[in-house]
Amino acid sequence: GHMFFMRSKHELALKRYEAALSLFERTGQELDLGRTLNGALQPLIYLGQYEKAFSWAERARNIFEKHGDSLRLARLETNFGNVLYRQDRFAEALQHYHRAEKALRRLGEPQDVAAVLSNIAVCHISLNDFQKALYAYQKARSYCQTHNLPLFVVQADYNVAYLHYLRGEYTRAIELYDAARKQSELLNDRYHKALCDLDQSEMYLELNLVEEGGQLAQQAFFSFEDLRMGYEAAKALAFLAIAHSQQGKTGRALDFFRDARQRFVREQNRVWPALIDLYQALVLYQAERYTEARRLCAAAFRFFARTSLSNKTVLCELLLARLLLQTRKSRQALKQCRSALKKLERVEAPTLRYQAYFVLGQIQEALGQPELAYEAYEEAHAGLESLRSHLSGEELKISFLKDKLAVYESLVWLSLTGRPAPSNLATAFAYIEYAKSRSLADLIAFRAQALSAHTPSASPLVERVRRLREALTWHYRQIDLHETGQQPGSPEHLERLRRETRESEAELLRALKQLRATEREFSSLQNAGTLPLEAIRHAIPADSLLLEYYQARGTLFVALLGRDLLEILPLGPASRARNLLRLLQFQLSKFRLGAEYVRSTSGLLLQATEAHLRELYQELVAPVRPRLGSRHLIVVPHDFLHYLPFHALFDGQGYLIDAFSISYAPSASVYQLCGMKKTPAANQSLVLGVPDPLAPHILDEVQAVASALPQARLFVGQEANEECLKTFGPQSRFVHIATHGLFRQDNPMFSSLRLGTSQLTLFDLYNLELPAELVTLSGCGTGLNLVVGGDELLGLVRGLLYAGAQALLVTLWDVNDISTAEFMKSFYHCLQAQPDKAMAVQSAMRELRQSFPHPYYWAPFALIGKANAN
Repeated sequence: GHMFFMRSKHELALKRYEAALSLFERTGQELDLGRTLNGALQPLIYLGQYEKAFSWAERARNIFEKHGDSLRLARLETNFGNVLYRQDRFAEALQHYHRAEKALRRLGEPQDVAAVLSNIAVCHISLNDFQKALYAYQKARSYCQTHNLPLFVVQADYNVAYLHYLRGEYTRAIELYDAARKQSELLNDRYHKALCDLDQSEMYLELNLVEEGGQLAQQAFFSFEDLRMGYEAAKALAFLAIAHSQQGKTGRALDFFRDARQRFVREQNRVWPALIDLYQALVLYQAERYTEARRLCAAAFRFFARTSLSNKTVLCELLLARLLLQTRKSRQALKQCRSALKKLERVEAPTLRYQAYFVLGQIQEALGQPELAYEAYEEAHAGLESLRSHLSGEELKISFLKDKLAVYESLVWLSLTGRPAPSNLATAFAYIEYAKSRSLADLIAFRAQALSAHTPSASPLVERVRRLREALTWHYRQIDLHETGQQPGSPEHLERLRRETRESEAELLRALKQLRATEREFSSLQNAGTLPLEAIRHAIPADSLLLEYYQARGTLFVALLGRDLLEILPLGPASRARNLLRLLQFQLSKFRLGAEYVRSTSGLLLQATEAHLRELYQELVAPVRPRLGSRHLIVVPHDFLHYLPFHALFDGQGYLIDAFSISYAPSASVYQLCGMKKTPAANQSLVLGVPDPLAPHILDEVQAVASALPQARLFVGQEANEECLKTFGPQSRFVHIATHGLFRQDNPMFSSLRLGTSQLTLFDLYNLELPAELVTLSGCGTGLNLVVGGDELLGLVRGLLYAGAQALLVTLWDVNDISTAEFMKSFYHCLQAQPDKAMAVQSAMRELRQSFPHPYYWAPFALIGKANAN
């Protein structure tokens, strides 16, 4: 019976237990009869035979009491608690577990106590009490350490890591998983090492760290295969398939999905095969294999429609609607989409709600109904605004749910092309700002709850937002685990979880509204907030003009915003500008070929570079050049344009920086927030330099900068560390950091800057206190070999601005350290003479061009944020 139970063959196990009961009754061996009744409770639970379980538990209790067997009574308490747990009677189960713990501490083996402490923690998880679950696991760990049970210690460490993962505390979870994995390896505990790999692979896939996620999934698969653990091996294969699909390896992804599906079928799992049908359908949809995709999606839909998993049913319907739309069956797509929306009336699922209305908008456009499409997109936007948690289980795995920005693109497109009017220009501009705010909010989502407030009085409210975010992530995870059958629970328990989730979402909405009054920057990072158009206009100086670029449906637009001006004009295909930028970066990358090559081809290099800069000028500036009547331009790039030096664009006679002083901003709203910051009273400076063999002249640079800045503290090498930045940064008006960075294109927020003794991640910047007038990052360009999306630079810039900086001076590519030293020396001297930072940049560039005429040397520097010192 035990053997069959261990192999999850519960009906066969029960038959053997019943045979044993008959034999023990016949021979009058009452204690063995009681032991068998107690041992048979687990298969009875899994078979749903609760009445028999209660009856057998009562018989076993009577036998143990008759014989005065307190130890077996205590073990019975544990198993009886398990029966109650399976019925969602968590509070009652907890009472039995606590009684078992008390008795087992006196009478039982240490393993008995460790097991019941783990059960107590699981019970608290089901009661949605993270703190008590965490305490129970920590208590179990301490007990197991005391009683020299190293394997149980590893199990407790793994469970604690898993708890933090369920709460969305990714950084802490990764640290704990790493520690548990190392301990597992020391003890040759292959099972818990494989579990760490499996969980961490899922986490990395959610964080878009696809390469690491795929590697860990593969490791987990091989381990579970060796351990002959079918369910876990199948799950690892599913994650490996997801990793391959996110890397665009369609064939391999489908192979892994098919293998995983077969394994789940062998394991008699009902939910996962249907989920994998849905995942395969999505991969095929992206590969434009619509017939195969529709067949698999329809199969998944038929399964989920017969269950209580309404969210999964709606997901299938939305994909079916998209498939019908792609095959020009718009009327059928409309019917399918409306069916999904009808189901959503009974389900609180904002992620699906915005997606459903987005699909509806696409269908209405296909049917030639732009007004109805616009209304649907507005509903989709409202759904996006109601999202209180950035991450939810299914959204992380299904790529068509990730593209929130397409909602804003559609609204901007219809505002500008469908119904051109002055009021529509303001609406389109607002949606452009929403898109840029949403992009950043999603970029830092995995650590958003860890942000601190800059206003001390707002700290309690910020802490409340953090707790609510963690609670929501916890609830979303619990719902996902229940829906995929990874955690037991009744439909009533699932509905209770959903109700608590709705309550937490409403509470978080109230807290965020309260925060906006005092912590606008914090609020915008939490939930993609923007500022009113008039507030932005008021922040733009009278002699300045803001140029905000935006890409919608393959077309580049530029918005011209001044005190009394708002125009939005189409420029042309975004692909053309992207290709030109790629050609420009190719020319700039030739400077890596060495000094001799550059000297021998200097004329040709300059000629080719200026040709590309001239073509980019024609694309991006020439159409609006007659409207640029101001002294200063504030450029707000979008997407790949974050890496374009607009100030170096060439009209055939001169560069744009010759006609205007130029600064940049991540968005118009962020520019306004920078403008509200007051110049710090401190007049000290902090200069950090981390030289390396690739940049030996960094030392010359920081010494020159330190001599040019007021009351400068200079730290070099290992002394230029994070502690130094945290200690002296808050006291400094100017902060200059000369170092290199490690940039991750898959998830920019895992990029880092190298300091003297550590790496400073981009998200760490958000928790610094740097209320400086100017922070300069020198030497940490992100490379020239690819035109990327701009998120690396966006995350870096926004982090330093959130830390309190009024303005930043950053480099757009890996710079020449000799010319950089010259530029910085000139810039800071100019800045001492006059406080306008944009004019100081302009003067320094003109001066540097006399010695270094090629834009590679003088053009990588971009001033971001507040240009003047008022």
